[in-house]
Amino acid sequence: MSTLNQRAWVRSALSLVVFMAMLFIPAGTLQFWPGWLYGFIFAASTTAISVYFLKHDPKLVERRMKVGPAAEQRPAQKIIMAITLAGFILLIVLPGLDYRWHWSYMPPWLVLAANVVLVLSFAICFIVLKQNSYAASTIRVEADQPVVSTGLYAIVRHPLYSGALLLMLVTPPALGSYWTLLVVFALIPVLMWRLLDEERFLKQNLPGYADYCRATRFRLIPLIW
Repeated sequence: MSTLNQRAWVRSALSLVVFMAMLFIPAGTLQFWPGWLYGFIFAASTTAISVYFLKHDPKLVERRMKVGPAAEQRPAQKIIMAITLAGFILLIVLPGLDYRWHWSYMPPWLVLAANVVLVLSFAICFIVLKQNSYAASTIRVEADQPVVSTGLYAIVRHPLYSGALLLMLVTPPALGSYWTLLVVFALIPVLMWRLLDEERFLKQNLPGYADYCRATRFRLIPLIW
């Protein structure tokens, strides 16, 4: 097994342990069935994506592993990623507390439907990563990096963020918590801040990106913004 594979799988295993702990410790029980369903879909989807790209595009995996506030070079992005990390933790922890203290009730059919859309959000992210090998987790430009303007990039400028937005929106209902939607509403402006700051950086540092922005009108949601 290559060093990259070892690093990727060790990180994935540790992340999964922490992720499941954030789901079930706040719930105070292993009977939190939305947590099991969400956790299975999340783990299965991320594992399948990792397996595919470790085999077909290991350079993308290496780019994606450099993530978090410390990995960012721009001060604004360090702040954005710190807020995003805190928001993601709340997004996962709060539903367990909601389940434990019975703050809200969501019908099972809605939980199941949201988990179906969750799979769709991962499918969008997978397609985007296939179409753009330079889709790193940090804001950066590499030598000879092209502007990707086909596929989902012909519809919106930031389709990976579109997939992430969909994932955020369906996480509260997928975990059976109305109250967690408040976290999503707080994170949306942060996502927009990151997107706009990234566009400014790319226009200055990636040749042809400004022309691409003029040709592709919508940033995140087709026909809306």
